[in-house]
Amino acid sequence: MDQTQRHITKIAREVGRFTLKSLKQDDIGTAELDFIHLVRHCPGITQAGVRDALKIDKGAAARRAANLEEKGYLRRQQNPADHRSRLLYATEKAQALKSSKAALEAAFYEWLLEGLPEDERKHFSETLELLYQKAKMQSRAGFPDVMAFAAKKVRE
Repeated sequence: MDQTQRHITKIAREVGRFTLKSLKQDDIGTAELDFIHLVRHCPGITQAGVRDALKIDKGAAARRAANLEEKGYLRRQQNPADHRSRLLYATEKAQALKSSKAALEAAFYEWLLEGLPEDERKHFSETLELLYQKAKMQSRAGFPDVMAFAAKKVRE
């Protein structure tokens, strides 16, 4: 039985909803945020690379890139290796968006915990850190222990 009742997932989903609602005030939607995130992590990616990574069609990628360029979140440069394609780069405004998203998430979590006594907040934070480190180690290893555990649970 799932002792957490998936509450971690549910809370993370609510944080995402809050963050997106806040970012919409800056005229940024979910699809645009994904686009910006990819370009920030892969500077110089082509629109074709974005299409492949995000599984979107050519027209959607071109419109989104043009929109984000117009809003000041990215810049497009001609690809010197292929004059028909464009290379995409995040602007400072896109980098600031990352910071504002992280700040919004932090504010939500701070608000969520504000009613708990200090000792409970401290213990909760320490427990979350342990769980995060365990998950991160499994991720880096390719999830072998989690896969085995999940397979066993499914058979039960």
